[in-house]
Amino acid sequence: MKKPTILFGLMAFILITFFTRCGKDSEETYAYQLQFLTENFKPLNYVENGSVTGLAPELLRNICSNLDIPFDVTVLPWDQAYSTAQTTSNGVLFSTILNNERKDLFKWAGPIISLDCQFYALSGNQITLKTLDDAKAVGKIGILKDYAIEQYLIGKGFTNLVQCTDNIDAFDKLLKGEIDLFPADKPTTEAALESLNKSFYSVTPELLIKTDLMYFAFNKNIPDHIVEEFQQQIDKMKSNGVLRSLTQKYLNSSNFPGVLQVYTEQYPPLTFRNTAGEITGFGSDIVYEIMKQNNLYYDIRLSSWSNGYDLAQINPNFCLFTMDRTELRENLFQWVGPVGTNTTWIYTKEGSGITISSLEDARNLSALGTVSSWFSDQYLRDLGFTNLVSHSDPNVMAQKLLDGEIDGFVCTSVTFPSILNEIGHSYNEVVPSFSVMSSDYYIAFSKTTAPAIVSQWQSTLDAMKSNGTYNAIFAKWLE
Repeated sequence: MKKPTILFGLMAFILITFFTRCGKDSEETYAYQLQFLTENFKPLNYVENGSVTGLAPELLRNICSNLDIPFDVTVLPWDQAYSTAQTTSNGVLFSTILNNERKDLFKWAGPIISLDCQFYALSGNQITLKTLDDAKAVGKIGILKDYAIEQYLIGKGFTNLVQCTDNIDAFDKLLKGEIDLFPADKPTTEAALESLNKSFYSVTPELLIKTDLMYFAFNKNIPDHIVEEFQQQIDKMKSNGVLRSLTQKYLNSSNFPGVLQVYTEQYPPLTFRNTAGEITGFGSDIVYEIMKQNNLYYDIRLSSWSNGYDLAQINPNFCLFTMDRTELRENLFQWVGPVGTNTTWIYTKEGSGITISSLEDARNLSALGTVSSWFSDQYLRDLGFTNLVSHSDPNVMAQKLLDGEIDGFVCTSVTFPSILNEIGHSYNEVVPSFSVMSSDYYIAFSKTTAPAIVSQWQSTLDAMKSNGTYNAIFAKWLE
């Protein structure tokens, strides 16, 4: 490896370039030269003792070695690296979150890392966050320029964002009370606080915002076959244990994204995390059985519905269950199923005297509760309903119904009994007053998932319905 070369440029940023030859005939055997770009973002990618290291660089070294590519990495501040990757025809940027704003700006290979982004506050603070809307009322939220979370929060209507230089600067400001919240993942939070000689316990995670998947982002001019070679190498290292070892080494975790991402939500009794910490339920058991019969072993990740839904629309090889198959969603996904049927009702409180015989009656209620991320909320809004009171948590809306704060609540018959049980009430305290719709729910796959995977899952589900396995799982959970 050559010694780092220090270049002085705009605003006196330090540019560190690392070069090594991974194969003795690299220049002769690999026809396309790549310029790798990254930032200091410990423990994912960072400079230590004059060398670039971290989870992503070590993975990249393996790829370079296997493909006989020179390992040539330039370390820049993120906003410069992000801009350079878009304007340099052979630029490859890592580690990069794939989101809707970026998906058409690059070509992608991965994912290599999965991170949960949370709002952190100073420990002992008086901040209480239950939803993103609560965070909008906080004084100042630190943010880093051109980071995916900045794009996400701006898109959600946040106006209380202030820019920080980097993670270390942001946590320094948080500890000094100059900002009230900072969105970050646990590994980089630990690394930043370590650099400040502060304990991880000096801050507290207040709210999970979303889960992000990170990739190598290739300039659009790089040939497709090169991106595909990288993807094949990444998939190989997921299978042979290399990525697992690197994740354990740098993130102290065995949780890394598989070849197929499988996500679900807390939606009992179809999908939920039980008291033992296991993801279970009718839909989960169906998915586990499909994987078992095909000798597939992918972790199921529990996420908010809105986060999982967003990820499923932009990430390749992504599975999300269970999802109602509706006209609006039909062309957004590939489908395996049906797994079951949902009936959506407008529920009223027992003894309220409220009668609903039509959608027009529902439209005339003073307040009709919905869950903001569910299809039924969008369905009623598209019909012109103006009396909707929405929240992201169905438990909150169920309690509002029982407390008389809303006249009706839109929910499915399959999950409402479990929701009521969670908040200490029973199904006989409510009345299913009007049936809004019935729809089949499926296992959904992103449009860019290999059709062979979707076909394999559908064939297995069909066989389970024929041989009695499906009926046994159904009886366990829904009879």
